[in-house]
Parts: sequence; C-alpha cells; structure tokens
Amino acid sequence: MPDSIDKRILKVEFGLEALRVKERDSDERKVTENVFDNATLKTLYHLSNSGYIEALGGPISTGKEANVFYAIGKGDRELAVKIYRISSSNFKAILGYIVGDHRFENVKRTKRDLIFAWARKEFQNLLRAQNVGVRVPEPIIVERNVLVMEFIGEDGIASPHLRDVKLVREDGEKIFEEMIEFMRRLYQDAGMVHGDLSEYNILIGPQNEPVIIDMGQGVLTSHYRSREFLERDIENVVGFFRRYGVKATKREILRRITDNNQ
Repeated sequence: MPDSIDKRILKVEFGLEALRVKERDSDERKVTENVFDNATLKTLYHLSNSGYIEALGGPISTGKEANVFYAIGKGDRELAVKIYRISSSNFKAILGYIVGDHRFENVKRTKRDLIFAWARKEFQNLLRAQNVGVRVPEPIIVERNVLVMEFIGEDGIASPHLRDVKLVREDGEKIFEEMIEFMRRLYQDAGMVHGDLSEYNILIGPQNEPVIIDMGQGVLTSHYRSREFLERDIENVVGFFRRYGVKATKREILRRITDNNQ
C-alpha cells in the first residue's frame, strides 16, 4: 500500500477492535458526531469483521443525504463507503423518490426505514446500471445505512467531478456522446432514469471515462414522475455540454434515449 494511502488511513475508535475512526480536527469531529452513531458504528464493525473493510479513511465527499469515506478492503482494494445519515437526512426529499417505486412500496414511513430503503435502492440501481454496461461504481454490499462500493480514483485520490475538469472540445463531445448512450441504456435496457443527473454527479475516471454516481434518486420508468426526471436530466446534461460546442436539442436527445429504433 503506497505511503500516501497509509497516511490517509484513520483508525476509528468506538470500543470495537477491528474498525475505528479517530477525530483529527474540529471539522472531522463534526462529521463524526453527525455520521457515526452507535448503530452505524456497529454496522461498520460487522462489515469489517466480515472482511469487507479492513481500514476506513477520511471523507471523500459530503452530500445532502450521505457522507462518502475512503476505505481499504480485501487485497488492499480501494473502496468508497457511503454512509446515509439517519439523523439529518431530508425526510421529504427522500420520500419523493421512494413513493411510486413498487420495489419499496411496503417500506414503513419512519425516517430510519426510509434511509435503509434509500441505501438498498442505490445498491439495486447501481446493479441495474452495471448489468447493462453503464459505467458506475461497482456495488459490493449494502447493510442498513452503509453502502460499500468501488472507489473511483487511484492511490487514494478520488477522480474529479465533471464540473471541475477542463476538457478540450473533442473530449467534451466524446464524453457527451458516451453520456447519452449511458442514459439510453439506463432507459431502454435497465428500465430506469437517473433522476438527478448533472455535472455534479458525473466523475471523470482514470481512463478519461465518465462514471455516473449518486444513483439513489434513480427511478424505474414505471414511476409516475420518470418522464419529468428524464427531461430534467437531459436539460442538465445538454446545458452543460454546450460549452464544448454541442448543438443537440433537448427534443432530439429525448428521442434518441426513448426511441427503440435509434
């Protein structure tokens, strides 16, 4: 394991042997207090004891509903561990993406049960996307509010978001076409829509390839708001890539994604 990774690995102290997080500064202490409640720590311990996680590192990102941490798994494999916050998540926002999804129609309307369903939903959405050839982080396991998946990056350094990458026009056009193909496969082959797609949840991987993340909002095409979400995704993607000379209209892209003859 490279020294740069060694330095980033933290031990998490919560009275359990295998997996511990240590606070390094005031900001990280706030993260720890907000994310690592006793139930979450026990889940992490179980994942460690089962061999999925050998060491947990510092935070990669902090989102509206979850925090993502760097980790090391079996054979020094780099991982991302996504922990959905139970105490501070937006209950109403999550409910809007769960209601109407027949996979979770029997979920109780308590915050804890909705968060657990949200984690399972992202895991299942990642699997559906991966199975049709869409580049997403490989999902490994989900347990309660913790999702373990492939780390997108190298040597502990996370790949940048699309919004933070300066592309030459040719690469921008190429990545745009790849994204439209991914959206087509999601819709036609996986029967789903991302639901919140933009330059903020597309990474540019080590091979200069787009990687779609944050699949928790994804809904099946049978969902009553799937068309609305798809059109919003298209608007976001087309709007961003106009800076690279893309002249396609939203109507044209909608047809390419939804038309079986395309």
